[in-house]
Amino acid sequence: MTMTILVTGGAGFIGGNFVHYMLANRPDYRIVCLDLLTYAGNMATLESAIANKNFRFVKGDIADRTAVFELFEQERPDIIVNFAAESHVDRSIENPQIFLQTNVVGTGVLLDACKAYGGRFHQVSTDEVYGDLPLDRTDLFFTEETALHTSSPYSASKAAADLLTLAYFRTFGLPVTISRCSNNYGPYHFPEKLIPLMITKALADEKLPVYGKGENVRDWLFVGDHCRAIDLIIHGGRLGEVYNIGGHNERTNLAVVRTILAELGKPESLIEYVTDRPGHDLRYAIDPSKIQAELGWLPETNFDVGIRRTVKWFLENEDWWRPLVARQNSP
Repeated sequence: MTMTILVTGGAGFIGGNFVHYMLANRPDYRIVCLDLLTYAGNMATLESAIANKNFRFVKGDIADRTAVFELFEQERPDIIVNFAAESHVDRSIENPQIFLQTNVVGTGVLLDACKAYGGRFHQVSTDEVYGDLPLDRTDLFFTEETALHTSSPYSASKAAADLLTLAYFRTFGLPVTISRCSNNYGPYHFPEKLIPLMITKALADEKLPVYGKGENVRDWLFVGDHCRAIDLIIHGGRLGEVYNIGGHNERTNLAVVRTILAELGKPESLIEYVTDRPGHDLRYAIDPSKIQAELGWLPETNFDVGIRRTVKWFLENEDWWRPLVARQNSP
């Protein structure tokens, strides 16, 4: 069955991987990508997709009501998957308003467009909306019933978007689903985030900044496993439901950095401990039992395997990330 899927934020890390995944696994589908191409959006990520006859790229802002409604009028998408978001915690601390505009107002515009033109809406969210867990309680996990308890302007904006999405389901009967994922990693990962930042700095023999003592724990999810989960949700997930997507790969930040250094054959003397950031969540850990029970999804990629793939990808694709690093480092 031919369908049109609108992927917002498709020139970003997870959205770009999802575009490639869908073109490969749903060859009869038409994929329309809407992206504003802010600093984290990169057309080089979509280079191979652009040559596909079933792919269309549109530059635009999800918070631009006129542009979004015009696009819906043209394309009449069957499914909308919203990856578009400001997502870096440090940047949200520096400038919260940008996060509110994109993550909350933009989501509201997309929901209004779905209400006007139809289409099933999927909101890609984050486990950060749950706050954090204590380091000494490894028996505790986030479930879909865990109360929202945000720590940063970023996570607060994502929680607001989630609640707005569920409100449109209850008030207007809009067909929606939400997924909350743990920390993703893999190809096309923008080099301001932990894993690509450490890879690129280690390759340059630069100091690797680690917050505090590096004890904060994250559950790492290979991006390909995440894309497969979203595909299952948008085709078989129950409307009005939230699905947690976790990798079963908990690691401290320090352990992640040490693994990267070992893969690259670089010394641990490159590690530099820096002042912790405000409101730094201690531990994230997701229980993905619901999506396993309902849709048969489980993560397939062990962290040790996934990190080797990721390091290999960055070694083989310097032409993709070096311009991004140079732009970040320019005054």
